[in-house]
Amino acid sequence: MTTDPVSDTDLIDIPEIARDDVAAGVSSGAVVLVEALPEEVFATGHLPGALNIRPRRAKTLPQVLLPDLDARIVVYCGSDTCDASLRVARSLHVLGYRDVHRYVGGKQDWVAAGLPLETGEAASQD
Repeated sequence: MTTDPVSDTDLIDIPEIARDDVAAGVSSGAVVLVEALPEEVFATGHLPGALNIRPRRAKTLPQVLLPDLDARIVVYCGSDTCDASLRVARSLHVLGYRDVHRYVGGKQDWVAAGLPLETGEAASQD
């Protein structure tokens, strides 16, 4: 019996990380933030220093933007109702990244806490 590798990714458990830990990691430079939303949404506001990797680009773009497989990576999206961050985080795990976390509250939680966003487009991704 053959299993579908795409459905196997649904079984990957990605640890969650709290806002305070994300903020501390941003302040110290200890985390790499990845926003899993479309480029136009990213441009209107993203967590400080975040990179932009949408789910459809999560199999190819990480090797370009995230060369360190041991980096602490925190993936987020708009809010706790968005699953794009989970899909990207699972893809990163499959690609061999060893320290991937998900900030479930995402931008909505970040802004609600009074924390700043940056604006502007992502660096060229192609």
